[in-house]
Amino acid sequence: MFAISISNPVPVGLFKVMLLPQGINWEAYMAVFRDNQIVLAYWNSIRYTLLGTFLVLMIGCLTAYPLSINRFRARRPLSVLFTFTMFFSGGLIPSFMLIKNIGLLDTMWAITLPAAFSFWNIIILRTNFQAMPQELYESAFIDGANDWQILLRIVIPLSKAILATIALFASVGLWNAYFGPLMYLTSPDMQPLTIILRRILVANEVLSQGALDQANTLEVDPVAGAGRMISVRMATIFVTIGPIVLIYPFVQRFFVQGVLVGSVKG
Repeated sequence: MFAISISNPVPVGLFKVMLLPQGINWEAYMAVFRDNQIVLAYWNSIRYTLLGTFLVLMIGCLTAYPLSINRFRARRPLSVLFTFTMFFSGGLIPSFMLIKNIGLLDTMWAITLPAAFSFWNIIILRTNFQAMPQELYESAFIDGANDWQILLRIVIPLSKAILATIALFASVGLWNAYFGPLMYLTSPDMQPLTIILRRILVANEVLSQGALDQANTLEVDPVAGAGRMISVRMATIFVTIGPIVLIYPFVQRFFVQGVLVGSVKG
C-alpha cells in the first residue's frame, strides 16, 4: 500500500507497482491532507479514541476494584449480573432506541460510552487485582488508608502492565470502530475516519473537487488519472492505520506483560 501510495501514477495505473515503488510522488498524501472531510474525520477518530480509552480505564478500575475485594458482599451477584450482559443483549433496534431516547444520538458519547461498559475488560482487571497480595490491602487499612487511596496509590501503580494492555485493546477497537458510527452518527461532521474510508473504498466516492484539482489528479491521460485515484485510496488506508502501527511498538512490552499476568505465581 505504501509503495503504491508514493509511486508515479502511470506505473500504478498499469499495475506495475509491486513491493518497491516506481518513482517517488507524494501528491496522494497532499491530496488526502488537503481534503477537509478527511482532516475532520481524522480529528473525530482521535478524540473518540482518546476519550473512549480514558473511559474504559476509569470505569474498568472503578468497577473491578470492589469486585476484587472479599469484604464486598455483593461482588458475586453483581459479577453474575454483569457476566449475563456478555452473552445476552437487547438487540440492534432496542440499542438504537436506547441511544436515541437518552439523547446520545449523533454525539461522541454514543461511541465512547457503550465501549466503556464492556465487562470483558472489567473481568481482566478484576482478575489482575485479585492476584495482588491481600496483605497490601490489610496493611494499608491499618495505616488509615481508605479505598480511594488504596486504588490510586497501590492498585493502579502496580497494574501498569494490564492497564497498558487494556488501553491498547480499547484504542484499537475504538479507532477501527465502524458499525457504531455508521448507526449512531448521522452528521457528516461527526463521522470518524472509518466511515470516510468506507465511502472512498467501497462506495467509490472521490475526494473533494478542490483537493483533487490541487493535487492535479484530473489528468488527460486516463491511465495516469486512474493511477492517481488508486494512489490516493492507498494513501488514505495508510494514513488510517498509521497511528496504531506507530503506537504499538511503544506499548508492546506492556502488552506482553499484561498477557502473562496471572499465568505464573510465586
